[in-house]
Parts: sequence; structure tokens; C-alpha cells
Amino acid sequence: MNKIMVEYIWIDGHQPTAKLRSKTKVIDHEVKSPSDLPDWGFDGSSTRQAEGHFSDCLLKPVHIIKDPIRGGNNLLAMCEVFNSDGSVHTSNKRAKLRELADKYKNEECWFGIEQEYTFFDGIKPLGWPDNGFPAPQGGYYCGVGSDEVFGRDIVEEHMEACIDANMMISGINAEVMPGQWEFQIGPLGPLEVSDEIWLARWLLYRIGEDYGVSATLDPKPVKGDWNGAGAHTNFSTKSMREPGGLKIIEQACEKLGKNHDKHIEMYGSDNEQRLTGDHETCSIKEFKYGVSDRGASIRIPMQTANDGYGYLEDRRPSANMDPYLVCTALMDTILS
Repeated sequence: MNKIMVEYIWIDGHQPTAKLRSKTKVIDHEVKSPSDLPDWGFDGSSTRQAEGHFSDCLLKPVHIIKDPIRGGNNLLAMCEVFNSDGSVHTSNKRAKLRELADKYKNEECWFGIEQEYTFFDGIKPLGWPDNGFPAPQGGYYCGVGSDEVFGRDIVEEHMEACIDANMMISGINAEVMPGQWEFQIGPLGPLEVSDEIWLARWLLYRIGEDYGVSATLDPKPVKGDWNGAGAHTNFSTKSMREPGGLKIIEQACEKLGKNHDKHIEMYGSDNEQRLTGDHETCSIKEFKYGVSDRGASIRIPMQTANDGYGYLEDRRPSANMDPYLVCTALMDTILS
């Protein structure tokens, strides 16, 4: 068999916002599942995951997809991080979600995550003038034309890459602030949606390299009267999607309200800069839910209210959130 390249991808130990890391392993045998790939060590002292005197950490592949950049039989492998003795590393947030996903598998939880991000060209958002600011917000959301949207070539290539990799990408759109975009992943189960968000982020960063453009998940990349960047998370269980499910959704919202501060701690750093009560957000200091209310913490879509069943949208997670933590928080609070 011809040799293939497998990109081992993992989440490092940076705080308060972790970074993605990756390195390439050449494999000389057929790979059909993550279990066909060997574990692989790395220097944790260079990723803030170990001390220099005892620096070995271990990567264990848990989710593989086709590599749409290298093509052929090459693969991308999302990995969990373990200590050298085989115990779960403290930076491994997937392990807890793995336990919850198994515990509540009969609930058939679905997630859909709307990942916003902002392109930067050096120290300014892509398409912004070198001095000053672009025209005020209003014409950029879902806009068309070179004077309204910036970076579409990167966005299109990223979407095609996700499709080629058989990921569950469900759409893209230009966002309210110029240079800002969104892609959506789902509906999927908790582990699958989280893995694919991280893999889609990696692909976005990697494709951006070819254009000399970076993508930031900063929840407030530009101060002032400009929209922030979030990761609205849609959630439902089997019972929520069945007739009468609206009552279960409302009960879930009440539970979420009682655990608001706990969730905020898990929903991304610098989120207070975004959740101000302006720009389609609810203040980080309060909690409220409502039908079709984009100024609420939790939005119940109009269609869900009309049908009497469906899903809820948690609008609090910031763009830089860890999906493993967000899915864990939602399941732990709503289903316990």
C-alpha cells in the first residue's frame, strides 16, 4: 500500500483560550477507523501541557475525516490528549463529554453550532481601510459585492473543503460586521458536532495560510459600535422534537437560568465584551428567554413556538468557546 499522511490535531493547554496544534505522521497501512492509527507522543512543555522535566504527552486519535487539502487517501485525525501514564490530561475536555454522551444516549441529543469569526489582514479586519473605519453596519449582513463583503474566496474554499471531507456543514453567510463570517455545523450528536467544529476551525486557519489572512475567534475583535462574534448553539432532545416538546424546552430554559453564572464561566473568555445588551445580545449580568428574541440569552425560534416542538438556541457562547465544554454544560444542566 502507498504511504499516507495523517495530520494529528489536538487542543493545547493555553489559558484562557486554548489553541489548535497539529503535526503529520506518515502511515504505511490502511486506515478505516481511528483505532487503526497508533497513539503518538508530543512535547507537552511546548504546548503548556507539561513541565520540561516530565514533558511527554500522548495523542489518541478519536475522529478521522478525509484531508481535503492534501487529497488522496490522506486524513485529518482529531485527537484526545492523555498523560504518559494513560490517564486523561487536564486539558482534555472531550473525555467528560464522552461520558455524558454515553450516559444520555437515549435522549438523542442534537446540536447545531453557528461559528462566527473575523478575518484579519495584519492588524485590521480584512477589507477595512488602512486609516479610519468602513461605513457603519447595516449593509454587510448576507451582503454581495466587493464593497460589501471581504474574503468570500476563502469562505467558499473552506466550505468546499468541509463538504469534500464529508463534514456536516450546513451553511455559510457574511455577518453584520465587515470582514466577519459564519459557518454552521450540525445537526449532530455532542461528540460529533464538537469534533467537527474543531476540525472546521483547523481547516479555516490552514486555508487562511494560503491567502496570508488570519481568522480570529475573538468575541469582540473591534471595540465600539460593531457586532461581536459568537457561537450560537442550538440544542434539542428527542422529547423536545416531539409533539408537546415546547413545554420541555421551557423547563430546560428555567434550568439554564438557575445555572447562568456557571455556564458563562464555560462559554468562552472575554465574553463580557460581547454580551453587553447591545448588538443582538442579552447582558451577561442577566438571563432571559423568549420566542424569536435575539436579545435574549435563550431564543425559542418562532417555528418551534408555532409547532409546539423543536429546539432552543443558546445565544451566550462566544466565538472562542470550547464546544466540548458548551455541550457538556447544556447536557449536564438540562438532563440531570
